[in-house]
Amino acid sequence: MEKRNNNNRLRVGILTGGGDCPGLNAVIYGALLRASEESSKQVEVVGIIKGWKVFNFPKSELTKELVDHYTQVLDIGELDDLHTKGGTMLYTSRTNPFKAVAKLKDPQEREQLTKKIGEDLASKFQDLNIDALIAVGGDDTCGVAAAMYKYGGAHIVACPKTIDNDLAGTDFTFGFFSGAQLASNTLDNLTTTAHSHQRIFVVEVMGRDAGWLTLYSGLSSGADIILLPEVPFDFEHDVVDVLKKRANAGYKFHIIACSEGAYPNPESLERDFTTISQKDIEALPKDSFGNPILSKLNMASKIEKELQKREDIKQYFNERHAHYEIRSVVLGHTMRSGTPNVYDRVLGLRYGYHAMDYVIQGQFGKMTSLQGTEIEPVDIVEGSKKRLIPLDSDLLKIKEAMISVKHKSKEKLFK
Repeated sequence: MEKRNNNNRLRVGILTGGGDCPGLNAVIYGALLRASEESSKQVEVVGIIKGWKVFNFPKSELTKELVDHYTQVLDIGELDDLHTKGGTMLYTSRTNPFKAVAKLKDPQEREQLTKKIGEDLASKFQDLNIDALIAVGGDDTCGVAAAMYKYGGAHIVACPKTIDNDLAGTDFTFGFFSGAQLASNTLDNLTTTAHSHQRIFVVEVMGRDAGWLTLYSGLSSGADIILLPEVPFDFEHDVVDVLKKRANAGYKFHIIACSEGAYPNPESLERDFTTISQKDIEALPKDSFGNPILSKLNMASKIEKELQKREDIKQYFNERHAHYEIRSVVLGHTMRSGTPNVYDRVLGLRYGYHAMDYVIQGQFGKMTSLQGTEIEPVDIVEGSKKRLIPLDSDLLKIKEAMISVKHKSKEKLFK
């Protein structure tokens, strides 16, 4: 396919991959704003539809008609206040160009195939008539971009998007605070029905590997128990004992915030669980990037069922005139929905604006990153790695203090 560019014209593709989240449109608009003010050359922004999907076609199939179907030139004049809208105007998908790599066990074979695919993906810039690409996504999407740069020398820049906030190269990802606010609001709202019916609610919050969403929303809403992937829990110590202490202190309702990726430690799994085993965890289906689909574990439901079976806890509650009833709730995709809050709107604008600036300045292989209050470029390979909650984080200390202080402080009133 003939390349249509010249020295005074820069065609920059932009795509959004992976799960949707509030703030994606803000990044697109930020990139358009920076492109619109460039005077040294004409910058044309090309939206690429459905993430990496078009990159997955063999070069022989990338006809003009197919490329036109998956691309559109973006006109900022037709997109007023795009940053205020939720979702992504470019659509998204979980297409993984490196799906075959995830099936290989041998490290050398994985490296060789990754290199081959990375080079092939980078070569398709010419077929798509783009000179550079801004990839907006989480660790999987940014990981694809990193491989394209590392092995194919692609003129590529990434923006860190994920409500999970689990990318190593930035203090915060856009979408996180909107998702955490939605989860916090739901936990707040469930408190009223928990109080009315004197129930225990086990609320499953998104977070496959990292518990940032559960931790922030749990702390924000004052959840009574918070279970995270980073700290395997002991069902007796972290759930049963806390519920008993709260019932003994006079509490009539309880909220448990549970990450979808939270799981019991091996001793507790064997000792306390009848609804799940280690084999069940190992047999979980994988997504297109080879990650176990931990939501299939339905941990909130498993905890609910284990609590339902415990006649000893029910008797303990009854002896203290406390009603014993358990419900589980899965927040799921509701956490991705709606319009971005003010923080994510502005952060998305900043990420998109700086990403386009990196492209114009020829700073490729970078990811936009929030460092304190400033946006800085970081290496895309390092920046796209996973970031979990540090075990020495003050947030974990605050969590433990918050969980313990409630029943301790109320117990003093009965002395």
